[in-house]
Amino acid sequence: MSEENTNWGQSVAGVVIKDGKVLLARHTYGNGKGMLIIPGGYVQYGESPQDALRREYMEETGIRVEPVSLIGVRFNAKDWYMVFLAEYVSGEAVSDGDENSEVLWLSPSDAISREDVPDLTKKMIESATANSKGLMPTQFVSRSSTPSTLYSVR
Repeated sequence: MSEENTNWGQSVAGVVIKDGKVLLARHTYGNGKGMLIIPGGYVQYGESPQDALRREYMEETGIRVEPVSLIGVRFNAKDWYMVFLAEYVSGEAVSDGDENSEVLWLSPSDAISREDVPDLTKKMIESATANSKGLMPTQFVSRSSTPSTLYSVR
């Protein structure tokens, strides 16, 4: 990712569950160094959050995903972080050897019980496995010329 095109105030992540297991990546830097987290990253200028999630998953894990629903939002006065439930599409999960040192599939219960999984990741796994659809993409007629996406409870 080119840093001059990075919107440091917008980031995304996704919970992907395949065959009853969630994909986590061991982070190599920052506050999450050494922790198993859900893959994600910053949005580039001009990129939708959904496209950023697709790109980040491919860059960090080598798998293709498709965002399904919005299951969490963390925000403050400085930035926002959107978390999607995403569907596994294809590929074999491998570490990028840069932002993460390993990727692994764990059962949600194993992931939630581990001390090397931060609370935010645990909460998003719990959200992804709850009996709720989350906020779903909803078609609407926009009066703006700027492309928009609406997620709502349905």
